[in-house]
Amino acid sequence: MDLEALRHGNFATLGTAIDDWTKVVGYLKGYEKDAREDLKAKADRAEWAGVNAAVSRQFISKTAGEFADALAQATSIRDILRDTRDELVQYRAELNRAIDRGWEKKLSVVGERGGGFRVFVNVHPEPPNSEQAVKDLRDELQGILTKAATSDSTASRVLRAIAEQADYGFSGVSYKDRDSAAGAMQRADDLAKLAKDPEKMSDAQLREFNATLAKYKDDQLFSARFATQLGAEGTLRFWTEMSDIHMGARDGELKRMEEFQKNLSMTLATATLSDADAMQAWKKDLVDQSNKNFVSDAVNVPGRTVGAYGYQVISSLMHHGKYDAEFLDAYGKQLLKQDMAPAGPPGIGSRNLWHGDNHQLTDLVFGKGDGRDPLVGFMDALSHNAEAATNTFDDKKALEHVLESTRYTDRDASVGRALEAAVMGVGVGEKPDGPAPHTATQVGIMKNVMHMVAQPDGGSDLVSKGLGDSFGNMASAYMPEISRTIAGEGAESIFLTDSEAPNELDPTDTTRFLYEVSQDPNGRAGIIVGQSVYTSSLLEAHIANPSLYDGGPAEAVRTISESSGVIQGIVGHANADAAVAGELASEKDQNDAVKTKGDLFKGIAGAGIGVAAAAFVPQGMVGGVIGATAGGYFGGIAGIAIDRLMEGQQAQGALDRALYQSGRELNDYQSSVRVQTQQSAVDAIEKYGADLPPEATKNQIREAVNEGWTESDRILEDAHARPAA
Repeated sequence: MDLEALRHGNFATLGTAIDDWTKVVGYLKGYEKDAREDLKAKADRAEWAGVNAAVSRQFISKTAGEFADALAQATSIRDILRDTRDELVQYRAELNRAIDRGWEKKLSVVGERGGGFRVFVNVHPEPPNSEQAVKDLRDELQGILTKAATSDSTASRVLRAIAEQADYGFSGVSYKDRDSAAGAMQRADDLAKLAKDPEKMSDAQLREFNATLAKYKDDQLFSARFATQLGAEGTLRFWTEMSDIHMGARDGELKRMEEFQKNLSMTLATATLSDADAMQAWKKDLVDQSNKNFVSDAVNVPGRTVGAYGYQVISSLMHHGKYDAEFLDAYGKQLLKQDMAPAGPPGIGSRNLWHGDNHQLTDLVFGKGDGRDPLVGFMDALSHNAEAATNTFDDKKALEHVLESTRYTDRDASVGRALEAAVMGVGVGEKPDGPAPHTATQVGIMKNVMHMVAQPDGGSDLVSKGLGDSFGNMASAYMPEISRTIAGEGAESIFLTDSEAPNELDPTDTTRFLYEVSQDPNGRAGIIVGQSVYTSSLLEAHIANPSLYDGGPAEAVRTISESSGVIQGIVGHANADAAVAGELASEKDQNDAVKTKGDLFKGIAGAGIGVAAAAFVPQGMVGGVIGATAGGYFGGIAGIAIDRLMEGQQAQGALDRALYQSGRELNDYQSSVRVQTQQSAVDAIEKYGADLPPEATKNQIREAVNEGWTESDRILEDAHARPAA
């Protein structure tokens, strides 16, 4: 910085800018609050239907989020400007004080052309020690100017970086001052430099590296700077060599490397959210590196002739974090094209494609797995980004290939989680801040999944391969659509939903899907708990607000109860048929599965379940729920219903054992669904003081459930070959 510029600097204009940004922050605080508490809150409570349910609500939610991002970014800009202004004012004062002290020592300071300055003795003869005094003053002034220049340049660098993070809208980048932002960028540069030569990284440096990633993994400026400084190829080469250097890690080293890989994955995921030109180029370059063979020379491995392909390295860093949807779309299309390349039926060549070369002695994943199948990491990435998951599986050919490939690979659990995200609209680990109704695309994916599982020539194998748990979660999320499909036309006003395509499922496929998924203890538990919660929510809605159905609450209760009998009857018959076939899981497995699902859904119920969808979150996520309200009627009846399932509460005078906990015979299942439905209705009647006679209602439910149960047997006879028939 020029001495004269700082010495005579007038920071009034900068002060005006700070005042202007302060006003902007004030305005945005009000707008953000209005958007969150008024606009979005009303949208969440509204009874949307059709396209509005999927499009308008989502648009309003995203708009409200933009105000929050704008507030965060504007506050950061204001604080950085203010921090810089205050420092420059301080440095100007220091500079002038130093010049005044020099004058007292008979020293003068003048600026020179080009921004330099000169210190000289302004009297003759020169006082003693003048030469040292000149040097000391010159060094002091230069130190002040250097600090001022750093303050100015880092502010410029940080502000530009913040502005570059989003092509449009706001990035939501938030910093309390300039130093914290500049420090994050400097640490990114330091790590990128260290990562270019991992062989020389000491244990202490590795620990520091890991601690820094853990601290900054959610910081967009840091993450983008680290990725771009290292470069796409450098990033892949770095991880190839790191995994090679620490191959065979055990105990403490293994645990540290697992954590390191997780932090690195999350850092790179955050980096992809940046729209800066350098990051756009990095993402494109990373995809372009997919087919490249990365051979590490960090360690001499006898017999190794093939390294790791870019696909494998990239995907091994995708198990954690939420990667950008557009990036996942671009990478996924290229990866799936490669995975689908081998000839033969869908999915059959996937394993040999990635595991067929015995000379590829590479282990890119610390902990479970070796990273050789890149679809595993990619599917995990999709499970954390519902938008990308939906985009991927909207391609019916890709969906069929990926599902079929689970027969021949070990990617089933990751595929299951990705499918959950695709059809539910919520990624694993996310906590939705409002309802997320099913779009027509999501329903279409669910329909295609159900069709594949329903196929008589091997569809059931998809459940036994390890996808049953996810299929059960998906079934629970689609209980409104499933209930409408089972009930048939005319019951739309009873089976409430805000799905964009609530009547698109195929009846036969739906029946067969429920039957096959019920063969798996976890899948069966998902259906049982999900259907119980949806039923109790519907009963509460219609009993609390009789105007929801023009036939009155008594008729609505009867129809809901009959549907419960049909759906739970399919589950019960599937369980009984498994016993006949000698494939029934142990009673402990079933009880544990119900308890696990109960724990999960109990947490969801605590957050508030909407009766219109009762769509549940993926396994592993707690404290959140997807679903829409119908008039806002949810007051805890579903929570009580879960208590009966999960905690083994006995229904009064009806059962001598807990619901479903010992349901290994048809009578146990039938009794459980009947009592669960009766008690949910009675709970709602008592809560709202409804004009429905409790005993008569219970008897009506008994008849309806039994009719539905009988009907389930007939439906299954028409739809599925059964060993118990």
